[in-house]
Amino acid sequence: MGETFDFDKLVDRRRTDSYKWDVKEGELPMWVADMDFETAPCVREAIEKRAAHGVFGYNVVPKEWYDAYQNWWETRHHFKIEKDWMIFCTGVVPALSSIVRKMTTVGENILILTPVYNIFFNSIVNNGRNVVQCPLRYRPDAGMSDHNVKEARGSASEITLTEQEYVIDFTALEAALSNPQTTMMILCNPHNPVGRIWSREELAKIGELCKKHHVLVVSDEIHCDLTDPGKEYVPFASVSEACRENSITCIAPTKTFNLAGMQTAAVFASDPVIRHKVWRGLNTDEVAEPNTFACGVAVAAFTKGGPWLDALREYLSDNKRIVREFLEEKLPMVHLVPSEATYLLWLDCRNYTKNSVELAEFIRKKTGLFVSDGAEYGKAGEPFLRLNVACPRERLMDGLERLRRGLSGYGA
Repeated sequence: MGETFDFDKLVDRRRTDSYKWDVKEGELPMWVADMDFETAPCVREAIEKRAAHGVFGYNVVPKEWYDAYQNWWETRHHFKIEKDWMIFCTGVVPALSSIVRKMTTVGENILILTPVYNIFFNSIVNNGRNVVQCPLRYRPDAGMSDHNVKEARGSASEITLTEQEYVIDFTALEAALSNPQTTMMILCNPHNPVGRIWSREELAKIGELCKKHHVLVVSDEIHCDLTDPGKEYVPFASVSEACRENSITCIAPTKTFNLAGMQTAAVFASDPVIRHKVWRGLNTDEVAEPNTFACGVAVAAFTKGGPWLDALREYLSDNKRIVREFLEEKLPMVHLVPSEATYLLWLDCRNYTKNSVELAEFIRKKTGLFVSDGAEYGKAGEPFLRLNVACPRERLMDGLERLRRGLSGYGA
């Protein structure tokens, strides 16, 4: 009989300097992307063992760190990452900002597929580059026929049509990439907040277009292990030579094992010229040195954390089902976008309002439920709310009841 894990345990995170739980008494935060579960026991054991040593000086990146990433990606994601491709970094967001500074110049355009992770905007705008939003096509919103969906995703011979509600508008994408001022595309794979796992065909098309128009791809794959049971993500670099040689990939155990506070991540690039520039940028920005625990927690997670992760994915899948059934029964005017990955659900609330900022503020004021407004993720997200369901079931049900009360009272 395998090891069991208690995801129903209610952990009190107040008064622990938690960014997520820095809220008023009585409020329930279901916004920022960290989980309310304790991390895997193997990770906690590694931390305790290292802490018991008592000396916390400067650290190097050990061979075990490289081995752990390589074995995990080859075993679970069927892709071999060469040791020489890898660089330690303190986080995916520091890596993104550093890469933007090093690989582009002020005033150039960086393309993103919106709605998308709001911090992408910060990494671009704060460094003096221009955001180019290429909105994903949303089928219920656009009323697209099957023929139009095929056109948006590419020819039927290249890309298999699916029932996904969000698809890439490849005509619009190529038009934006063809602008000589567009020099980088930041890809979210799997996609936050819409929960899409991009197909091999879609990624190949992105790689082909970016190579054609001399646009470097930076693939943020931090959510890659948080797929639904039975679903697998496709590493961008694994798809083709064009994808591999013209890309930089950011990966980490932090979302998967709830380790954001440990500041540990990796960047890899197969092209030696690109990789050298990235390495120089990360070192110049002083985000390429590990703290005492950063490498050890990654090694523990990737070498021993598989069973815990598989149990977590099952639990998150059940939480998603519970949300779907709750909305169908009690909030039928809210449309839940089907999710294949992440623990972040995308709620279409346009039947209530297109002003998600106002709606999120109203719900928080009336019920104490703190969710993310969709406008944070680009103009295409304005009628949506984002809900974090990585929490024990009792807390999830509390949040759903608060959501029901908030929406019931909105506009009354």
